[in-house]
Amino acid sequence: MTAEQFEREKKYQAAVAVARSMLKKGVIDEQDFLRVEEKMREKFRPVLGGFLL
Repeated sequence: MTAEQFEREKKYQAAVAVARSMLKKGVIDEQDFLRVEEKMREKFRPVLGGFLL
């Protein structure tokens, strides 16, 4: 994994962690979480991200 890929992965995981926390607190629903996760996957193009969910 290159340094750039690692940075993208790190940013993706952080964004999804925030969204997951919001989901658990009831701030967003499952549908919203899935939309956020998809947008973050498109934005950051994580290497491992899709496999770790």
